Amino acid sequence: MSSLVSVEGVHVSYGEVAALRGISLSVTEGEIVGVIGPNGAGKTTLVETISGFHDYTGHVEYRGREVSGKAPSDLVASGLVHCTESRDLFDFLSVEDNLELGAYRHRDDVAERLDFVYDLFPTLAERADQTARTMSGGEQQMLAIGRALMGDPDVLILDEPTLGLAPVILQDISAGLDTIRETGVTVLLAEQNVTFTMNHADRVYLLENGAIEREGDPDALRGDEYIRTAYLGE
Repeated sequence: MSSLVSVEGVHVSYGEVAALRGISLSVTEGEIVGVIGPNGAGKTTLVETISGFHDYTGHVEYRGREVSGKAPSDLVASGLVHCTESRDLFDFLSVEDNLELGAYRHRDDVAERLDFVYDLFPTLAERADQTARTMSGGEQQMLAIGRALMGDPDVLILDEPTLGLAPVILQDISAGLDTIRETGVTVLLAEQNVTFTMNHADRVYLLENGAIEREGDPDALRGDEYIRTAYLGE
């Protein structure tokens, strides 16, 4: 299978502060790839760079073409859709209005996409007329993921989708991610929740202080003494 996303030797700085230092990774079609690491490690900067939000040195390619110089909206139109950590919902609009806005580049099959999202997260169907700001944090996270899926992504970037979620909502997000995989959508998952990531990802990168420190499949990384001690609490 071909790589949909390729990152090679990427550096990103905020002024004099290096946020990413020589990052290299790949995301192959059909995979779920996890990027784990503590708060401040550079996970959000990494996925935002892939989505076209930051200047960088090195190479970031989507479908074999350099991301630099492309508008994030153009990347969305070509199938690279980013669900941000902050969710960026239109909180004064209804659930359904938020979802339909996610399909602004794909207007031909909105009803079909809505049905898919409502099947994935039935709570959203029940709350279709509710304004986003009156929903719980977990429900808003479902809505943010659902809106991203309305863009009919080939690659779905999820930034901290489990942050602060109650266990029951976490189960819904987990089941939803399994279904998303079954549809063939490729996923890049940036997460502090190492256990969640290990349970879903095909491959995992450990990012610390802006650099990749470990990479491998979940079984191999579960056997890594440093990851067991520092991230899995064993």
